[in-house]
Amino acid sequence: MQIGRYEVGGRTHYGILDGDTFRRLKGSPFESLATDGATDPRAAVRLLCPVEKPRLFGVGLNYVSHVREAKAETPKFPMLFMMPDTAACGPGDAIVYPREGKHVDFEAELAVVIGKTARRVPKEKALDVVLGYTCANDVSERTIQFAEMKTGCMLIGKSYDTFCPIGPVIATDLDPGNLDMEGFVNGKRRQSINTSDLLFDVPHLISYISQAVTLLPGDVIITGTPAGVGPILPGDVVDIAIEGIGTLSNPVVAEQ
Repeated sequence: MQIGRYEVGGRTHYGILDGDTFRRLKGSPFESLATDGATDPRAAVRLLCPVEKPRLFGVGLNYVSHVREAKAETPKFPMLFMMPDTAACGPGDAIVYPREGKHVDFEAELAVVIGKTARRVPKEKALDVVLGYTCANDVSERTIQFAEMKTGCMLIGKSYDTFCPIGPVIATDLDPGNLDMEGFVNGKRRQSINTSDLLFDVPHLISYISQAVTLLPGDVIITGTPAGVGPILPGDVVDIAIEGIGTLSNPVVAEQ
């Protein structure tokens, strides 16, 4: 099942994608997947960020290939950070290259959308609290990020407005441990991996975070990026494609 959040006729709806048509939900998919009988052609809607104002949990160095690429020490537990909800944007939205930008990278990532309130959930039950999965691009201003990391923090380099595109839809009933993922810049493939290369898999991440933080419906865990990250510039277009989900596409524009 693929669930989209979209705008049509000046109003926002959730719907289940059925071929080329969205079947509208009565309300939020975090409450019920019941439809109301109305439909909207896929071609007539504008897809939005699948979750409105999500809490964003990020994970660093979580692919074996990326640890090797960065020549970094393998983390012994998940390297976590958070981003404000203003970093989130949707399919087709512009990634704004900030005035301070010197070295901005794209990062293709699998995003996990939490569907149920969860606290201290064991690994073997962790996937029971997931609504579904979507694509994400963890955009990073490296000059600022690396300077922050030297002081033991990481916030601004990851948190500019529009630095976390998410979408295009939330896909359910996938195996997050066996999905092919690719990242493209201007149509050229820069990243290609299967999520089996994750250092800490999705159940581990959910369980680990929930030991301390109550996870809420609509929370999004961005699970990390593989080798192949690289710079983007105004005028570029970044595509993140994940098996069973689709392609998230965003242009890059300079801040005015």
